[in-house]
Amino acid sequence: MSEPSVPGTRRAIFSDTRDITPFREGHVRTSVSGLAEGLGGVIAGVLKGRAAGRIDVAGDVPRLKRLAGKTAKSVYDAIFTSTEPDRLITLARSYPGWAGLCYVIAGLLAYKHGGYLRASELLQRGLSIRIDDAASQFSASYLGRVVTRVEVAERIDVPVLFSEESVFLALSHCFRETGQTVEALDILASLPPSLPSALARCTAAAALERHTDVVAWTEGLRNRDDLCAALLLIRAQSLRALGERAEAQAALAEVLRRKKTSLALRNDALTDRALSMLELGRRPGNAPRPITRVVVRRKRGKEEGTEFEAVDGIRKDVEVRRLWNKDFGEPGG
Repeated sequence: MSEPSVPGTRRAIFSDTRDITPFREGHVRTSVSGLAEGLGGVIAGVLKGRAAGRIDVAGDVPRLKRLAGKTAKSVYDAIFTSTEPDRLITLARSYPGWAGLCYVIAGLLAYKHGGYLRASELLQRGLSIRIDDAASQFSASYLGRVVTRVEVAERIDVPVLFSEESVFLALSHCFRETGQTVEALDILASLPPSLPSALARCTAAAALERHTDVVAWTEGLRNRDDLCAALLLIRAQSLRALGERAEAQAALAEVLRRKKTSLALRNDALTDRALSMLELGRRPGNAPRPITRVVVRRKRGKEEGTEFEAVDGIRKDVEVRRLWNKDFGEPGG
């Protein structure tokens, strides 16, 4: 279960203190980059002799040992040469001691193809079955290079080597996609602190309006890379929801501080900052004054009187325009 919302039990969850982690460099997905990466992945697979749709591997596929048994050979072929989970499901039914491993890999393969409902069912079934020593040894020998590209937040993908984190993060994403947001948050509670898991947890918590948790989990975060910037954006949105506008602005300023931050994330920060300014300007105490004009009425060549008419003018927010010109306008604009 996820951590309870009780003062004193919440703390920052983004600092990974391990020397070696299963995570590789995450990136912000856009429509153009996604298309390029998909095409690049197909080309790389062809050059390496791997068909598109197979499970991803960092580098070359590990070679099968000569003295491997029949079961190990069958599972090896199903993992590294098949493009569909059904073959692994069949092996899971044939070899009960290997069933947990086969279902988990089948779930990761279904996740890669975007079948979130089926992937969640297979992953949950695999996690519920204990594997025997032979399957455990096989996993340690051959699955260390298996990579799962997991969406930990909207548009944020992180490659994760085969591990508890790759399975739990993929399962959490499946839960989010199928509307099981509470389960998506709960499944991550046991993972060690890291930026990817923090992104996934804060994404689910924000969707559940647990904004106090999000703020506590991201306390002290600085913009060191794009994953940090994405997490700061979630923090800023939760702070705005809690009415902490000054702190929200500080989080957005931290996103914009690092010039090499992804343009998509910088644009999101600028948009959120402009919206916050506009919301502040629309509060009852800050309502703009109506523009007035003097109307002089004449009758038969004589000045009859002077009246004042209120005119609904369009108020341009000077501060928002200044911020826009600072980031996108011409020098000195």
